[in-house]
Amino acid sequence: MQQDKHPEYHPVVFRDRAAGYAFLTRSTASSEQTIEWDDGETYPVIDVEISSESHPFYTGRARTVDTEGRVARFERRYGGTEPGEGS
Repeated sequence: MQQDKHPEYHPVVFRDRAAGYAFLTRSTASSEQTIEWDDGETYPVIDVEISSESHPFYTGRARTVDTEGRVARFERRYGGTEPGEGS
């Protein structure tokens, strides 16, 4: 195996500003900004827009939006089954 081919793998804090949540993990990502973590050590911090704490799928706030009756329009156009008919 060739040496010095892979990027450095080190502890990094990812911070979700929208949810006010941060977590420490290992990553190859780097940043000039640092943060002091609960263990007293200083780690690079990367701000993210969405994490599992703020994403609608993971929080249960996801909704399905049927704008303009798209499902009904699709069924009319392509011959969907009528309500009450068995499959």
